[in-house]
Amino acid sequence: MTDAGLKPRLSRAHVLDLLGRMIRIRTFEQACAEAYTQEKIRGFLHLYDGEEAVAVGVIPVLEPRDRVVATYREHGHALARGVSMPAVMAEMFGRRDGCSGGRGGSMHLFDRAANFYGGNAIVGGGLPLAVGLALADHMRGEDRVTVCFFGEGAAAEGEFHESLNLAALWGLPVLFVCENNLYAMGTALGRSESETDIHRKAEGYRIAAEAVDGMDVVAVEAAARRAVAAIRETGRPFFLECRTYRFRAHSMFDAQLYRDKAEVEGWKAKDPIRRFQAWALSAGLLHPEDVAALEAAAAAEVQAAVAFAEASPLEPVADLARHVTAAERPPAPDPRPAQGAPVDTTCREAVRQAIREAMIRDDRVFLMGEDVGAYGGCYAVSKGLMEEFGPARIRDTPLSEAGFTGAGLGAAMAGMRPIVELMTVNFSLLALDQILNSAATLRHMSGGQFGCPLVIRLATGAGRQLAAQHSHSLEGWYAHIPGLRILAPATVEDARGMLWTALQEPDPVLIFEHVMLYNAVAPLAADAGPVDIDRAAVRRAGKDLTLITYGGSLAKTLQAANALAKEGIEAEVIDLRVLRPLDETAILTSVARTRRVVIVDEGWRSGSLAAEIGMRIAEKAFFDLDAAPVRVCSEEVPIPYASHLEQAALPSTEKIIDAARTVLGRS
Repeated sequence: MTDAGLKPRLSRAHVLDLLGRMIRIRTFEQACAEAYTQEKIRGFLHLYDGEEAVAVGVIPVLEPRDRVVATYREHGHALARGVSMPAVMAEMFGRRDGCSGGRGGSMHLFDRAANFYGGNAIVGGGLPLAVGLALADHMRGEDRVTVCFFGEGAAAEGEFHESLNLAALWGLPVLFVCENNLYAMGTALGRSESETDIHRKAEGYRIAAEAVDGMDVVAVEAAARRAVAAIRETGRPFFLECRTYRFRAHSMFDAQLYRDKAEVEGWKAKDPIRRFQAWALSAGLLHPEDVAALEAAAAAEVQAAVAFAEASPLEPVADLARHVTAAERPPAPDPRPAQGAPVDTTCREAVRQAIREAMIRDDRVFLMGEDVGAYGGCYAVSKGLMEEFGPARIRDTPLSEAGFTGAGLGAAMAGMRPIVELMTVNFSLLALDQILNSAATLRHMSGGQFGCPLVIRLATGAGRQLAAQHSHSLEGWYAHIPGLRILAPATVEDARGMLWTALQEPDPVLIFEHVMLYNAVAPLAADAGPVDIDRAAVRRAGKDLTLITYGGSLAKTLQAANALAKEGIEAEVIDLRVLRPLDETAILTSVARTRRVVIVDEGWRSGSLAAEIGMRIAEKAFFDLDAAPVRVCSEEVPIPYASHLEQAALPSTEKIIDAARTVLGRS
């Protein structure tokens, strides 16, 4: 495309369109401010007054197939993208007819039909998601651009740097648009950044970057045209720093005592609406009556949107649990037994086979994580897979857990089936923002419009003398979070079969693979298929007490049950397999029969998953019990390095036996 083709054509029609769009956004924001003072809108309300030229300059340049990821000040972006104004206003009012069904509110506007992937209340939180959306398009060879809007405060976040690096490293079609309004909440840019030219940070990642006057809609549109054309031509990212200013406070809660009134007034003199309007009038492209007509049309549209929002019903309380997870899930896998002869197989090899078969079966599946490719994985699970499937599908990542986990989330939203490997469970804490604030919440916040069929594999547990920072058992923490499915395979069969079933799920699944099981060996048929991920399993039948456990503690628990049998005590062993949602039926059925229970959990005792299970038994099976539930958990210490201390800190066969004797009154 020639330079002339990239310049805005400032015809009368185009001038009317640009000015009308900005006036429409400003009028909408003014109505929101008024509704907030009337307590019709609550929570945080971040208004876009003063920044309209950015959304209006960038978004209309896009094609309908392109994607938009916004931040929490996203009303202008949504309106510029074509999201229905009545639906946006109803969302602000928390009503059922809102664009997110009243579940997202001001900071979480979504519209699948408009390819509007929502606002994000976490500073910088949308950047990895945008990278993942672009990654999906890149892998499929689809001609789309993903635009990601964020404020300059995000430039201090790790996710900013991780996302820019990934986009540049992988050559992804992302347009990063920094709306630099000089203040991250109340902190001036000069007090928080050593480099205040934000686009220079992008250049450090070898991303083409440009700074533009964000108060000049024509300049923004021209820059956006250049950027989008460059992305479509090269497939590589582009960075726009739009230097703008918010005329209102950070949010309606903000007294904005940190800004000098003279500074605000100075920027208001550069008001993008007044500035463009004055130029168009002086150039003879507009007349005063045109401006009046645009203002009247915007006022009428906003008034109708407010009326729509006020008339919209509230979501019934009976529907509170809607959209936490998908309403429809795939059927349970066929329980037909394998036909092949069993072969001794390690858990490591079983997981590798599962990944390999998934990638053969579905070209949407890919694996990414630290050292999964050329190195073969920290635990050698993916060894040899890159040679078979290539580096695009066995994708090595930088050490940037939040970045590549968020990218997996975005790719899943775009229809891919990523498997993200987090090398150890403690590293997942670096990605907790993306797991908790995005993956687990997107379906709910979007009113069911967007799901996240993402599988995350994590190595968990202690026993290998890796000391305190590499020996966590945090699966109980993640089992606390609505919107996630948590799996803990304890057998070779489950290590292989759970992955394929998980890849069919419409919601995020976390699979916790215990490090002490990778070398475990058991017979497994070559044609062993997927397994059920809804139900616990009875690994040993018994009548005298129930031993409940999961993952790496199953072998110890079975050893304890066998030892107890020599004393004439028949213990039933329940392997939970699924930690969220728990199979309460299996638990309560067993406890009702044995009337005594011991729960074995490698997590720490305080706030443990064992405590949750014990309380559910107390709530629902209290009168079935002949003794109080007993827990065997890790000691309340960071896991030590020294082998004898590490073993002393963990549940052991002996501790389980002692607990069983206690609950039976034989201690």
